[in-house]
Amino acid sequence: MDTHVPQMPPIQVTELDLDGPEGAVLSFGPALDAAEPAAEGEVYALVRLRGRPVATIVCHVPPGEDPATTVAAAARAHLKGARPAGEDRTAGPADGPPPRVSVVIATRERADQLARALDSLLAQDHPDFEIVVVDNAPVTGATQDLVEHKYADRVRYARETVPGLAIAHNRGVAVADGEVIAFTDDDVVADRRWLSTLTAPFAADPGLGCTTGLILPAKLGTPAQILLESHGGFAKGFAPRTYDPADPPADEPLFPFTAGSFGSGANMAFRASALRAIGGFDPATGTGTPARGGDDLYAFVSVLAAGHRLRYTPEALVWHHHRETWRDLTNQAYGYGAGLTAYLTALLVRRPALLPALLRKLPRGLAHARTITAHRDSGGAVVPGAHGAQDHPWPRHLSRLERRGMLAGPLGYARARRRVRGVPLPWDRDNR
Repeated sequence: MDTHVPQMPPIQVTELDLDGPEGAVLSFGPALDAAEPAAEGEVYALVRLRGRPVATIVCHVPPGEDPATTVAAAARAHLKGARPAGEDRTAGPADGPPPRVSVVIATRERADQLARALDSLLAQDHPDFEIVVVDNAPVTGATQDLVEHKYADRVRYARETVPGLAIAHNRGVAVADGEVIAFTDDDVVADRRWLSTLTAPFAADPGLGCTTGLILPAKLGTPAQILLESHGGFAKGFAPRTYDPADPPADEPLFPFTAGSFGSGANMAFRASALRAIGGFDPATGTGTPARGGDDLYAFVSVLAAGHRLRYTPEALVWHHHRETWRDLTNQAYGYGAGLTAYLTALLVRRPALLPALLRKLPRGLAHARTITAHRDSGGAVVPGAHGAQDHPWPRHLSRLERRGMLAGPLGYARARRRVRGVPLPWDRDNR
């Protein structure tokens, strides 16, 4: 069984800002302020053009060479041969001020990581927002102490005693007062313009129900982190895109059931009225339940099925701290598979009107799911954002774990659904 951990040297994560595709270097340095300055060795760089994210590259800085010069040369060469993604113009024009936003961040016993995330959220340039921390099934008072002492009067605290990411998010929805509700995780660091760019499209498009954004790795220091990012990570590329149920994309015949292509739960926002109208997130999905995931995918498809548009906005950037250990990666592989089929099961159970469309597309959908892991086996899949050469083959046992997860997902959802049966939704309880 091929369960050995491959050897991979750490990769430095950096940012490069150019004054145009062939322009001068405006800035260069580590992606996060706490990281060490770039030196010789492998470098992963987010490339910006006058602040706008446009690409990621991986290059090698030889001994004695200036990292900024080497990375800039590699970036210019990449941009010269790449098709331009185009600017994301969904932020305007819009009438009136930007919508008030509630940022919901669910957490459980990770106060140190949470503090790092909250510091980045409090530095956002959006003019009108609140932050709500949902403490999910806590066993200590560490999270409440952090919020009420370090972030008093700046961050709201809510407790959700029932375990599960979806029901924790629903608790956040119940107490949020924003016209738009944004969600992120406790293991991210948000770019300063994340919230404004993620939520601006709602003011420009009254028919928009959901937006998602770009997720890039905060660190690539372990084999697990490098392998995950080399084979796609969470990134969805640098081209903005609108998904409209009234005009299904011709290049996605499984639309809207390929919800994983729309974005991820660590970087998403919903018009509050649209999210509440679909009943929020399915409480039997998500991390912390036997379903293992699928909460974000269920919400994406449900909002589209209700007739709203969904917008992917790559200028809305968060840096995600991937799990570091090999055990974490194996658990993640299984969880991805389980969450995929759990969310499909949730759709069938809670939105049976989608059954005819799903059945028509099911054979192709199963082939698509099989192809995802087959591509990883061969190392030949195209990486979103063209940010990795996939030099390290995806271990076959991780593919097998994903497929086992796919088989287990429906049963996991059924078990999770039994656990929350009879538990009222947060907005049906006393929220005082």
